Amino acid sequence: MRMPRVPATVALAGLALAASLPMTSAAGTAPPGPPRATAVTAATEAARAAGAGLAARQAARDGLEFGPCPVAEGLGPDARCGTLRVPVDYARPFGEQTEILVSRVAASGAGGVRRQGALVYNPGGPGGNGLFFPLVAGLPEWRRIGAAYDLVGYAPRSVGRSGHPLSCQDPAQYAQAPAEAAGARPDAAAKEARIAAARAYARGCAERAGASLGSYTTLNNVRDLHVLRAALGESGLTFMGASYGTYLGSVYATLYPGHVRRMVFDSAVDPDPHKVWYRNNLAQAPGFERRWADFRAWTARHHAAYGLGSTPEAVQASYDRVRAALAREPAGGVVGTGQLHSAYLRAAYYDEVWPGRAAALAAFLRGDPRPLVSLAAPDPAAAVEGENATAVYTATLCNDAPWPADWETWDRDNTELARTAPFETWANAFLNLPCAFWPVRERQRPVDVGPRPDAPLPGTLIVAAERDGATPYGGALELQRRLGPRAGLVTEQGAGTHGVVGGRNDCVDAHVERYLLTGDTPGRRVTCAPHPEPAPVSLDDRAAIARGHPRALLPPVV
Repeated sequence: MRMPRVPATVALAGLALAASLPMTSAAGTAPPGPPRATAVTAATEAARAAGAGLAARQAARDGLEFGPCPVAEGLGPDARCGTLRVPVDYARPFGEQTEILVSRVAASGAGGVRRQGALVYNPGGPGGNGLFFPLVAGLPEWRRIGAAYDLVGYAPRSVGRSGHPLSCQDPAQYAQAPAEAAGARPDAAAKEARIAAARAYARGCAERAGASLGSYTTLNNVRDLHVLRAALGESGLTFMGASYGTYLGSVYATLYPGHVRRMVFDSAVDPDPHKVWYRNNLAQAPGFERRWADFRAWTARHHAAYGLGSTPEAVQASYDRVRAALAREPAGGVVGTGQLHSAYLRAAYYDEVWPGRAAALAAFLRGDPRPLVSLAAPDPAAAVEGENATAVYTATLCNDAPWPADWETWDRDNTELARTAPFETWANAFLNLPCAFWPVRERQRPVDVGPRPDAPLPGTLIVAAERDGATPYGGALELQRRLGPRAGLVTEQGAGTHGVVGGRNDCVDAHVERYLLTGDTPGRRVTCAPHPEPAPVSLDDRAAIARGHPRALLPPVV
């Protein structure tokens, strides 16, 4: 996200962005198992819903005071920041509070455009930090939207500088390198080591977070968003969410339909409560396999530039040679097979990284490991932020829904998947495995997303890339079905980059801009041609292009 800000190890809506992070456990006797999971009672949820209403009314009275932003956020002089206080537990709305840092650039009013209110953005995760969002006001693609709207970003509870940052392990341990990738067919010993690591990670979350660990849920994120809307003085929420942010927005629309003004869902998570979150993660494996194949096919078409092979199979063989070499001797002492996998998983997310990834493989095979080390080595300066983001991701997903508590289910399902989708299956499974041993008794019941007959929604807009691996296209179709006949869907055909809005595709951006400015959706379903594939350029050329490309100022969604 924000290239310097969100580490490659942040994961995405049940949806892992880098699933090879090293987790180790201390030797000793096995810890006791987690408490038997039970659903949060209806009475508790009713109390929390009432508490959210009280907190929102108080926030509407108090408003939100904005002043200079923390210098460390790097938001520049035009952005202003404020701190919103929300309950840790909404069942006790006037009890312990936590803070949420909010950023804003006021509507410019350029060209005499009438201000329409605040547009609030969530980049996903969970664990993604959206404070960067007001920076888009300076980009051409956002100028007309920025004229009409205050652009508002925020860091969700315990992300970054919002309240006390959640942590589950020592950041130095999180960033340890080199690390070993999970592999396509881990043996029994490798599985046992990952089980022990998952248990240790879950235990670390409980030890570091204490009683507040159960408060990290999508429902609390939705309640926080409701309070933020009120504090901004908006009767109806205008919202754009990416990836996990689409699930957050759809749950908000379900619980607070009378407070929805306009909503854009970019790269939609499948909101089916039976898929949140275990089955959604399983569904990613075939999608990532397709995108990995897309990268290999593109690289093969540019064999003249990279020399990695003229077929996808030959490119895979080149990658496997690099992987085998790193297993024998990590590059620069810090890039092992785990770092390699994390770096190249990004190729399944964003096709703009393809030239750099291909060039680094080619350079390594020619005897120069420096480009690979540059793009894959862990950044110690980002370890605290990365560990925090991963902790929030894990806690939210584990608390949100029941997960299989028996290893046999995980082993059976992922062994079967890996037969046809080996690239990311086991890495993703091991990233989420702490949820099997989660030490929080009460789990949420996933919300059955969709409007009530007595509370219809205004028109909403879903945007999706047809070959997205992180949020497979079927999720966009399911979300549209659930949101009802006024939900429009814009499909980028034949493309798979995760996060479609804001500078990649002029056709998509035109539909989004028109909807935000007028409220008109483009029809039930419309299509856009794919954005152009990247050109086969060198690492030096790629850096120069990125510096001049408006999207280089934005983080990818998580």
